[in-house]
Amino acid sequence: MGSTRADYNVLSYGAKPDGTTDSTKAFLKAWVAACSSTRAATIYVPKGRFLLKAVEFRGPCKSRIIVRVDGTLVAPSNYRELGNSGYWILFIKVNNIMYLGGSLDARGAGFWACRKSGNNCPPGARSITFNWANDILINGLTSINSQMAHLVINSCNNVLVKNVKMIAPDHSPNTDGIHVQGSVGVTIMGSTLQTGDDCVSIGPGTKNLFMTNIKCGPGHGISIGSLGREQNEDGVQNVTLTNSIFSGSDNGVRIKSWARPTTSFVRNVLFQNLVMKNVENPIIIDQNYCPHSQGCPNQSSGVKISGVIYKNIRGTSATQNAVIFDCSTSNPCRWIRLQDISLMYMNKPASSSCNNIGGTSAGVLVPKSCL
Repeated sequence: MGSTRADYNVLSYGAKPDGTTDSTKAFLKAWVAACSSTRAATIYVPKGRFLLKAVEFRGPCKSRIIVRVDGTLVAPSNYRELGNSGYWILFIKVNNIMYLGGSLDARGAGFWACRKSGNNCPPGARSITFNWANDILINGLTSINSQMAHLVINSCNNVLVKNVKMIAPDHSPNTDGIHVQGSVGVTIMGSTLQTGDDCVSIGPGTKNLFMTNIKCGPGHGISIGSLGREQNEDGVQNVTLTNSIFSGSDNGVRIKSWARPTTSFVRNVLFQNLVMKNVENPIIIDQNYCPHSQGCPNQSSGVKISGVIYKNIRGTSATQNAVIFDCSTSNPCRWIRLQDISLMYMNKPASSSCNNIGGTSAGVLVPKSCL
């Protein structure tokens, strides 16, 4: 421990890099020391496997903290040991955090098996979550086999996610790569997302989200929604996705809303410069989402979708109908624009379908626009 810098190595607090000794308390001690430092502090996790149970790193802290990880954090082999909080690693009410490198292995397979058999399972844990956090950088993180979502950004401001990999088998339920909600100014760049659910899911209250150079698939694509589950719900606005590739995913770019009344909305969205490789539903708006047909009077969505631009999207569809706009009967989609779309199915032009939608189209359009 140098006297000029505030460096906190988890080994100094009793963490063991053997993958079997519970290091949770040691990590918490290192956090408390770093969090109370008046100088910028670095928490260092060296090479090795560190067993962590559910852990909460709580702020506010006195100065900036860098968490530098060269090792792998592993969850208990018995999935029930993560408890019922819904979180594995939680950063809460923190500002100015840089989380650099490292791997997370949540060992989710036992939990997924429980979910499949339907036996009295715990709610499942998100691998790493930032709640009420500001000015956050997450760079070079790899997460595998999460129980639920890999990375959650909730009620945050100014978050940059770079060069992350989120990987889980395509059959693993609800293992979204990155879930963003209630957050302003999130940027996701240069990331590989191969999961059993959405590569990125965008929930209520997301504003000013910028995504670029994403590799998505397998998984359920990049999804805004599902929105409108609640009667009073924040909308989603100012979302950009550009220069990204979808490979074998169940959807490409999707907007999904419950078919029930709500205050929610989607506006000002740009999907641009995207390549689809054998993707089901490359472009889809589905406003008739109502699993088990529960609580959807009149089967009509209150989510107002407007100002969505699809520009320079090309490649191959795994479904004949590559462009599906199934909008709300009571709140039709408005100001939707298609420009330079080229999607083929089995070496022939794919087809498109439109319900309750208004907009414009320009440039070369395959399939022909139904707008």
